[in-house]
Amino acid sequence: MSTSMRDLISGEAELDDEEDDESFDEETGEARERQNGNIDDSSEEEEDDDDEEEARKVREGFIVDEEEDEEDGEARPAVKRKREHRDREEEERLDDDDLDLIGEQYGAPVKAKPQSKFKRLKRGYRNDDEPANEPPGLTEIFSDDDEEGADQRPYGRTTFRPQADEFDDFIEEDFPEDEAEKLQQIEDAEVARPRDRGVGAIVDTSGLDKDALDDMEAIFGNGEDYGWALELEYEEEDREREEGQIELKDVFEPSQLKEKMLTDHDNAIRFTDEPERFQLDREPFKHLQLSDQQFREEGRWITNQIWPKKSLPQDLQGPFGRAISKVLEFFIVDEVEVPYVFQHRKDYLLHTTKTRSNRDDPDSNEFSISAEKLLNQDDLWKILELDIKFRSFVDKRNALNASYESLKSQFEIDDPVVEEMSAEALTMEELQDVQDYLNFRYSSQLRELAAAKTQSQVKRPGSKMTILDRIRSSRASEFVKAYGITADQLAKNALRQGKKVAPDDVANYPMELADDLLDNTFDTGEAVMNAARQLYSEELFASPRMRKHFRTSFYQAAEISCKRTEKGLRRIDDSHPYYEIKYIQNQGVADLVQQPELFLKMMKAEEEGFVDIKVEMPRRYDFRRQLYQEFESENFSDRAEQWRDERKRVLDLAYPKLERITARSVKEVVRSFCQDELLRIVREEYSKRLDQAPYKPKGMILGTAPRVLALTNGMGDPGRDPIFWAWVDDDGRVLEHGKFVNLARDEAQRDEFVDLVERRRPDVVACCGWSANSHKMVRDLDALVREKNLLGTEFEDPDTGEWRSEPLEVMVVNDEVARLYKDSKRGHAEHPSLNPFTRYCVGLARYMQNPMKEYAALGKDVSSLLFHPCQNLLPQDKVDKYLESAMVDMVNLCGVNINEAMSDTYIANLLPFVAGLGPRKATSVIKAINTNGGSVNTRDELVGDIDSGKVPVVGPRVWNNCASFLYIEYDQTNPSSDPLDNTRVHPEDYELGRKMAADALELDEEDVKAEVDENGSGAIVRKLFKQDEQDKVNELVLEEYAEQLETNYQQRKRATLETIRAELQAPYEELRRNFATLSTADIFTTFTGETARTLCDGMIVPVNIRVMKDDFAIARLDCGIEGRLESHEVTNRASLKDVLSVGQTAQAKILEINYKEFLTKLSMREDTLRIPFRRPINHGRDGWDYDLEAADKEDMREKDKHTGRVQRVVKHPNFHPFNSRQAEEYLGSKSIGDVVIRPSSKGNDHLAVTWKVADGVFQHINVLEMQKENEFSVGKLLRIDGKYTYSDLDELIVEHVKAMARKAEELMRHDKFQNRSRGETEKWLTTYIDANPNRSTYAFCVDTKHPGYFWLVFKASRTAQCVGLPVKVIPQAYELMKYQYPDMRALTNGFKLRFQNEFSTMGGK
Repeated sequence: MSTSMRDLISGEAELDDEEDDESFDEETGEARERQNGNIDDSSEEEEDDDDEEEARKVREGFIVDEEEDEEDGEARPAVKRKREHRDREEEERLDDDDLDLIGEQYGAPVKAKPQSKFKRLKRGYRNDDEPANEPPGLTEIFSDDDEEGADQRPYGRTTFRPQADEFDDFIEEDFPEDEAEKLQQIEDAEVARPRDRGVGAIVDTSGLDKDALDDMEAIFGNGEDYGWALELEYEEEDREREEGQIELKDVFEPSQLKEKMLTDHDNAIRFTDEPERFQLDREPFKHLQLSDQQFREEGRWITNQIWPKKSLPQDLQGPFGRAISKVLEFFIVDEVEVPYVFQHRKDYLLHTTKTRSNRDDPDSNEFSISAEKLLNQDDLWKILELDIKFRSFVDKRNALNASYESLKSQFEIDDPVVEEMSAEALTMEELQDVQDYLNFRYSSQLRELAAAKTQSQVKRPGSKMTILDRIRSSRASEFVKAYGITADQLAKNALRQGKKVAPDDVANYPMELADDLLDNTFDTGEAVMNAARQLYSEELFASPRMRKHFRTSFYQAAEISCKRTEKGLRRIDDSHPYYEIKYIQNQGVADLVQQPELFLKMMKAEEEGFVDIKVEMPRRYDFRRQLYQEFESENFSDRAEQWRDERKRVLDLAYPKLERITARSVKEVVRSFCQDELLRIVREEYSKRLDQAPYKPKGMILGTAPRVLALTNGMGDPGRDPIFWAWVDDDGRVLEHGKFVNLARDEAQRDEFVDLVERRRPDVVACCGWSANSHKMVRDLDALVREKNLLGTEFEDPDTGEWRSEPLEVMVVNDEVARLYKDSKRGHAEHPSLNPFTRYCVGLARYMQNPMKEYAALGKDVSSLLFHPCQNLLPQDKVDKYLESAMVDMVNLCGVNINEAMSDTYIANLLPFVAGLGPRKATSVIKAINTNGGSVNTRDELVGDIDSGKVPVVGPRVWNNCASFLYIEYDQTNPSSDPLDNTRVHPEDYELGRKMAADALELDEEDVKAEVDENGSGAIVRKLFKQDEQDKVNELVLEEYAEQLETNYQQRKRATLETIRAELQAPYEELRRNFATLSTADIFTTFTGETARTLCDGMIVPVNIRVMKDDFAIARLDCGIEGRLESHEVTNRASLKDVLSVGQTAQAKILEINYKEFLTKLSMREDTLRIPFRRPINHGRDGWDYDLEAADKEDMREKDKHTGRVQRVVKHPNFHPFNSRQAEEYLGSKSIGDVVIRPSSKGNDHLAVTWKVADGVFQHINVLEMQKENEFSVGKLLRIDGKYTYSDLDELIVEHVKAMARKAEELMRHDKFQNRSRGETEKWLTTYIDANPNRSTYAFCVDTKHPGYFWLVFKASRTAQCVGLPVKVIPQAYELMKYQYPDMRALTNGFKLRFQNEFSTMGGK
């Protein structure tokens, strides 16, 4: 594509000049220049004309005419044409799984193309009765069947394949074709038909007799003479077909295959018999095999990490260490995951003690057992995490030791510092210190080793190392020895390791010695001394022991402070989230680890350039002076004093370097610790939300799914706007839905609600919304239920035994999952006919029926939920891992019905979290079970059954992990069904369960053997269930069983036996907690988005006056709640109407908030407003730099006086005193189309309007105010872009912003819209065309660089480049290439017409 054509329809959109007023810098007030295809403010009509003329010239070469292509093809050899056609067939041939994958990934099912009747495809057909590789003979080639088939081909061409162009049938014609048009098309087609070629042009021989045919055959032959050529061609075709099998990696980009987990690496994980999560975690250390000694070392290492955090008695430290070693054995040797260990090896997590009971009580047991829990499930995950860290530690240590051994063998180096410090190292930081020392001390030798290993020239070392090598080789190195003590020994003195060694002073003065050591390298005494100082300071800096001393001292006594930068001074105001750390100072490490959110904010602020974090030793410790003392000699003389000063200079040179590296290390270690603490809190919060059983109606068993009637008002006012509802049955199906209007006052609507409740009999009414008005809906529903005496489901009273009902419960439900579901692809796919509000109701109902399933169905979107206010400060990969671990715990606690998972996608979503499985193995499990018939009869079938032809679903190790967590419902009619397969009992413990069942039934060994011989191994348990005598297992004394197992088989099974007893009585009983009700604070946050931190007493907030009376006024806050202003809290005048008016926006201070009633008490008194809100900061007397804070505020006041800027206030509920950044932050959590009106940096005759175009995309509109009464009033005429004029702000919002928002939403709802970046959309188009090479397609996506614009990206063919056209959203229309279209249908048709017209015009030339 030429440059001019690229300018016409560019990959970089050229926007029109109407954006001139919209593009301005909110901070400086200056216009922003657009470059590289962005908005050009100086475009003129003459330039547009030139562009059009240039584009017209270029269009001749834009698209190659198909007829020209065909004419060129006439000259090509026939064999070449056959090969190209065959290549296309092979390329298009994908199996069903590949086609399903393409359809799943790209939103529409891709169907395999039906086999054509053309001769070329017929040749590839294999009849069951024919040999597989036998080609058709000459007779078949010239058969009449082919001539009949040719009549059915378009244009009669033997190799013609019509291009399946997506654009061909897109435009909807307004007028049907008449008969004349149809005849003209037929005539055109006949004219355009090329002459038949090759065998298709054989002369008709139907009129010749046999003699004539014999004569013709004698002259021309029957074609068999050339049969060898056809055979060679067929052999070549077969060979190319075998070699040219298309794989997924030939069609899709590696990133796309990686996203769908279809790479070779994913398949290796899928089919390796090892838990998937273990494979992923241990992948970097596959080569590492821990020795027995290292295994024991790991146990001690992890124990030392976890024990200080456990509040256990000191005498349990030994059993605690043994428990950790045993857990590591389970993880590493047995390769079982955390749920397995926690469920089936629970005895090893406990410390049991056996004490003799009171002998005076004859009924008591002889001994009593007490158990102390050593490790919980969180500890197991931590051990697993530390196991990976230890492997990384050992891997690094092995590499370090290997380098040192190479130095020893090649250069006979013996360095006790390396040997001692590497053996003592316990952290990665200490190992890195030894590595740095090795690189410093033996840099030249290491370079020689590297050069010898690679047999190539190594990169030249840096100048710093070269200088140090020069110093070592010069006589200046002797001056270093004159310091009298090595760097390592000085560090030993500081660490109090061994007897202190004082430095010895040499006989010469420093300068005299330096003059004696002159050489060609350093020719002055001062140069010698400077070189010696540099070398010795570097030795101090590289000393592992000295670094350890610094690090230990800093952990114990260092203080951490924030110093705000100039950027932080300007940007961090009182309302900024970083203000609480802006002036923080003198915080100890121990203090900050108790406040992980605070330190993570400090680190984030430093990364963004707002503050600098200083880690320093306090002056009171005299840390540097203590080092001076360790470096001083014990002599007293003028010479000794000069050497003392010289040593001090060396320390002063090394100290800043040591301080910097130690401060960096301390910050990273504290950051890691704080992240772990915050991740633990996030995991606990997610676990709480997962640990909810379905809502339990009165009288029902815990775990039974309820029937739910869900309602929402969305953002509307329940008194005026509709309330949407959905009735969801206990199986999750939506059986009925609708809407009500004004349930508070409309009796007809109230009667309809009563009729619905009495007809459907819901167990509970769930409601929620995302505005403060939702509180009114809840209040109206409660009143309606009480007034109409609506009752819930009948239940049997356990006390009286009578059946009764209680009032129907109206419950506000956590809607975080429903909010994601209503607009998700999953929601659209499951309920395409429902509106978003009704889908939101469905999400609420399903959440009540099983919260865990709903969270699992979110997939990766679960990480978008907020579990902690500072969650954004954590690495996303770690958050995902911790959230996954919480889901793994809960899924394995509840178990998965494997047969239901095969037919229910919601249950199938749980499979990746089953122990041993993962997302890759879960898909493999489903596919294998489908191969086996689609169901599982026993757990043993999962490892395959040769006799019944069942293929293995999982390998033995994975089966060992997952077997007890995949249950199969017991079927009494199926003789192979085992009741224990429906329990949490692992198959390895089935014999224990059967023994307990036999003892409960009081069967002797002969009875058991007879029962088993007749009915199989599960007969005893089946008999226990059949006779309904499970309660008899409570009479068994399990302690004796446990002692026998431990004595005879060394198996600790006390907890396992208790589990078996519980499962025999209630298989897979619901163990989750009851469904959680939201607290008052949670409801307030759900409806308003405000928390006790973001809205509290004392805050000064903008309010809008809604109701005015003489003695009070009612105002509304931005969050939607109402506030009451008493007259004495506003003015001393007789009437409030003298100072306030309806619709006015003003500042008010919150005196009191009633979170339950959604009401506040406000004050507008000047003396009250004069006192600014200050969030309580409790950092101690020295923990906050009050002096610097006061000085900064005084400087800001002086700057305001100098500039004379006055804050503007506009009486409108959407007005906020924000800048552009604050407006975007405010709208970030709002809905698309929400608006903020704010002051403009262009002056008081301008306003700025910011609206949300899409997630993360905000358009800033410049509004020119005209006909203003005064400087601060709003103009009577408001103009945008010089052509849109409105009379007030409300009209501007409705007719301009909301109109554009509706158009933006209409485009984003279109089938062709891709919620991706332009680059990702182009990749999608390329992938789609690669999979469908004979198609062309297009898509829309958001232009994030130019808010208010969208990209229309299209790809005309497989070889064509992706082209992007900018689509501008304007009020009531879309604008494409200077043309306006009223709706999406017109826009797409207009694009198609333009595309086809250009194609036609260029082809004609």
